[in-house]
Amino acid sequence: MGRKMEWAGRANHMGGIPRKLVFMAVGAFAKAVATLLNSTSVHNADTLIRLVRSRPPGVPLLTVSNHMSTLDDPVMWGFKGFPSFDTKLARWVLAAEDICFKNALLSYFFRLGKCIPITRGAGIYQEHMDEALGRLSDGAWLHTFPEGKVSQEDGPIRRLKWGTASLIVRAPVTPIVLPIVHHGFEEVMPEKFLGGRRPPFPLWNKNINIIVGEPIEFDLPKMRQTAISMSRNLSLPTAGWHSASSNGMDEGAQRCLYATISEQIQTVMDSLRSFSRSFLKSKV
Repeated sequence: MGRKMEWAGRANHMGGIPRKLVFMAVGAFAKAVATLLNSTSVHNADTLIRLVRSRPPGVPLLTVSNHMSTLDDPVMWGFKGFPSFDTKLARWVLAAEDICFKNALLSYFFRLGKCIPITRGAGIYQEHMDEALGRLSDGAWLHTFPEGKVSQEDGPIRRLKWGTASLIVRAPVTPIVLPIVHHGFEEVMPEKFLGGRRPPFPLWNKNINIIVGEPIEFDLPKMRQTAISMSRNLSLPTAGWHSASSNGMDEGAQRCLYATISEQIQTVMDSLRSFSRSFLKSKV
């Protein structure tokens, strides 16, 4: 199966005009929900904006966040001062194929919005993950929700899927990995509102809080060697991963490495979540 409607996501599709129109409309919607209908505060916004606007040539940006609602993206980019309408600076994002790509019209719209379809349960080496890897190879900005699905429970960050870790390892240039934790989107778009369904429109008069962390550093050469050593002493299930997919490491070493990276990201995100709770209390 080929990559779904990939041509619509190219910057030169119809001179880039459809993409610009989509970002104007979606950007205006995000700004309205984040700043007009609701109150949004962002901690450390300067770090995010700086990395979106200016990075060393060829160095990609990979932002990771918790997933509280179906509106997290794009509304989390609608806060005051963020370049929401700039199609060149805008993020690529992994989006659930069964939700965002149900039919041709939705597929076209989300492709114009720089979304990459991901089939949940199809594994970390599915074809569209290669497309995401291609965007990182271009030095672009990619956003992922490594928890894998929406969760509106007020609890710790859930165990992360390994897809994000695999992208970090496989990228030709290691991306800058920036963690983000937010709270409040579950009130703007609750999963169970009237009759156990989402509301038809975003709710208003809610408080949205976004905490941007600092870039996470990974010593990948050392982590690879540690993973190789660990895998020799473990008996792990196999799924037929090709060793060429990850710097020649066998599947056992890949599993150890991806688990270690995912745990490191999860720990940082949990720390941000704890900070956000203290931050919110200090504002009361």
